[in-house]
Amino acid sequence: MAMRITRRRLLEAAGAALASAGLPALPGRALAETGEVHGLSTFGELALPADFPHFAYVNPKAPKGGTITLQIKRAGGNQNFDTFNTLNTFVLQGDGAAGMDACFDSLMSGSGDEPGALYGLLAKSVAISADRLTYRFRLRPEARFHDGSRVTASDVAFSMDILKSKGHPSYRLILNELVSSVAEGDDIVVVTLSPKRGRDLHLVVAGLPVFSAKYWSTRNFEASTLEPPLGSGPYKVGRLEQGRFIEFERVPDYWGKDLPVNVGVNNFDRTRWEYFRDRQVAFEAFKSGVVTFQEEFTSRIWATGYDFPAIKEGKVKKESLPNTEPTGSQGWYFNLRRDAFKDPRIREAIGLCFDFEWTNKNIMFGSFARMTSFFENSDSKAVGTPSPEELALLEPFRGKVPDEVFGEVYLPPVSDGSGSDRALLRKADEMFRAAGCKRDGNVLKLPDGKPFEIEFLDFQAALQPHTQPFQANLKRLGINATSRIVDAAQYQRRLDEFDFDVVSRALTGSAIPSDSMRIVYGSEAAKTRGSRNLAGIGDPAIDAMIERIGQAGSYKEVVVAAKALDRLLRAGRYWVPMWWNPNEWLAYWDMFDRPATKPKYSSGAPGIWWFDAEKAKRIGKG
Repeated sequence: MAMRITRRRLLEAAGAALASAGLPALPGRALAETGEVHGLSTFGELALPADFPHFAYVNPKAPKGGTITLQIKRAGGNQNFDTFNTLNTFVLQGDGAAGMDACFDSLMSGSGDEPGALYGLLAKSVAISADRLTYRFRLRPEARFHDGSRVTASDVAFSMDILKSKGHPSYRLILNELVSSVAEGDDIVVVTLSPKRGRDLHLVVAGLPVFSAKYWSTRNFEASTLEPPLGSGPYKVGRLEQGRFIEFERVPDYWGKDLPVNVGVNNFDRTRWEYFRDRQVAFEAFKSGVVTFQEEFTSRIWATGYDFPAIKEGKVKKESLPNTEPTGSQGWYFNLRRDAFKDPRIREAIGLCFDFEWTNKNIMFGSFARMTSFFENSDSKAVGTPSPEELALLEPFRGKVPDEVFGEVYLPPVSDGSGSDRALLRKADEMFRAAGCKRDGNVLKLPDGKPFEIEFLDFQAALQPHTQPFQANLKRLGINATSRIVDAAQYQRRLDEFDFDVVSRALTGSAIPSDSMRIVYGSEAAKTRGSRNLAGIGDPAIDAMIERIGQAGSYKEVVVAAKALDRLLRAGRYWVPMWWNPNEWLAYWDMFDRPATKPKYSSGAPGIWWFDAEKAKRIGKG
């Protein structure tokens, strides 16, 4: 969870740049004719002028001070939920620590009100060529690294080059169409993109972390390290204990603290991330006040766990806020690299054995809705039959993709809620047989004669109550379905090597998809070790839709292409979709305050919150 609303959700969401429905198309004249501009946008003019004082949703007078303690709830790049052994989160090697983004500035930074827009941070302004392939960023002369050295154009060029050549596979894939980054003096960096660039690549490069070229000249960028790297951001690494906790200290003389994009944010003097290998132990840490801010994802705990004394005494607050963000996707993904899962009929049959209705009622207190789309809770979700515009994109692939793509979009069936719907299990059995599976007594055998076995891989047991009834239904059909819980480091290694049968994964959504989705669904990513294409999806039609999204010239065109992509992904049966929460659950010790207005596309928690010393004293935390 970043302490600022920033651009670096790239590796979490596989969609770095966002856009809003109300933005018009870019004007016909070349942007370079307007001279240097103070920001970048996807489709239209920036909502805020060059002299805007701060974002509308922050408190510009928010006090600085105090400590907030959190647990890692979202991970990107090489980060691990259970542990960390490196402070370099930008490469494949090691398990990256939470919170490191706050140590690094980028050329520009985003707004929680205006998806698809970035405003100047390290860069004061940018000039754009008529063909929109060359971007000349002018750096602020006052920008400094934490050691006092100036952030120069050479540092920016170095950062882009090394992320493209040696960074985490997600960076390397998304930066493929970055042609060059060249320093012209200390204050100008010229970034050139390929004519094949995706629509939002300029936003991606403007949001990349900037490193010190001098610092890394004597170090191996690809190696794991616990030496705090030199950054220029609002925080720097403080105390840490490998695998247990890491603290970040606010830089009091941070060079950019008064910039409009930073006013009212970065309010805590110290942020601390605690690690726990057991979810119940982690919750006990929150109950006792070791952790002070909690984003809750477990329905059982939300429904029954928040009855401890601090809640009853009013020391801890519990809030359910409407989920206004596109939800993304969450499900059990099949590894199509395994022969057992190559036939989509087999994958669909397995999905029929998951009884969501029973699970939601009996395990999740009826709190969730069934996930059906890869773009849930957004305009990009496909509904019903394709529109004429969607059909125009899909027609070239007729006969090469399932016929279903051209009809009603696939929806997982609704069960009778018994936990073992006989009609659905009977249909699953018929599909297994149609795919060439045969029954030998109580054992279902694959077409090659091998017993059908499925291992669900995970690094913690939190999903076991949901997975075990699913596995029980599979066993009723003769499949030996088991779970393997491994330590977090081994889990990540196996994911990097694609050494699993089925794995669960949640991906953050975005207001509009970009071609960075190739990281998750693209054919090249399927062949790249450490990529986020866990399923091994490799389909020319899917690749084409991703590219179409990246080349779209308007929000409407993006939505049409994204809906077509959704149809293709859903028709592929690459996953067993899980569930999503229409609400955001927050709990926190009553020692914080926040602005009256939240960002349009986020809760803002806790990035724009601040420590309230008087409240802390009242609850004994002062």
